[in-house]
Amino acid sequence: MVSIIFDLHSETEGGKARLVFEKGGRVKMDQKDNLMEKVKELKEMTGAGFSECRKALVEANGDLEKAVEILRKKGIARAEKRLSREAKEGIVDAYIHIGGRIGVLVEVNCETDFVARNEEFKRFVHEIAMQIAAMAPRWVKREDVPEEIVQKEFQIYFEQSKAEGKPDHVAEKIAKGKLEKFFEENCLYEQIWVRDGKSKVEDQIKLMISKFGENIVVRRFARFEVGKE
Repeated sequence: MVSIIFDLHSETEGGKARLVFEKGGRVKMDQKDNLMEKVKELKEMTGAGFSECRKALVEANGDLEKAVEILRKKGIARAEKRLSREAKEGIVDAYIHIGGRIGVLVEVNCETDFVARNEEFKRFVHEIAMQIAAMAPRWVKREDVPEEIVQKEFQIYFEQSKAEGKPDHVAEKIAKGKLEKFFEENCLYEQIWVRDGKSKVEDQIKLMISKFGENIVVRRFARFEVGKE
């Protein structure tokens, strides 16, 4: 038998509960309730099922942060398989920023009316509307950027590098890097998710796809700001 022994914080004597994870995922423990609390906490944090949370904790040797990352990666991987499925249901959400100078309308689609009526789905769509208000993307995905704009931006970056005396092959490399930055700033899916400052909007969408078991797509949006076209 291969066992991994470690301690988790608990309100019990000595402040720790001793757990033993055996090969195959079986668990021996002095304080069974402590693991249940960890699983419950992980479930609340990620929305994953009980069994998935338990397996993630075993894989992470009881480290809650590592377990969250394991579930996040597995969720994104599963979501990739659902991206080709058609999404015709959904909702339109409106957000007006404090002061009334910025407003957003966004349409987000899913596969069933059941998910469209789910309160967590509605909250997520509203968070996307707030993201759009805060970060002012111009397009949903990079594929939506007109080719003439892509070529124009690339040429501007290329000429800037050439003007600095860079050879063609270096100028081209720099231009490609700046073009990637352009996509990250102007395409909603590639922007940093403002609520955590780390993941991308697309990652958050994939987590919701994994959670609901349906494809979820930001179809379109409109952002209005007083005094701007």
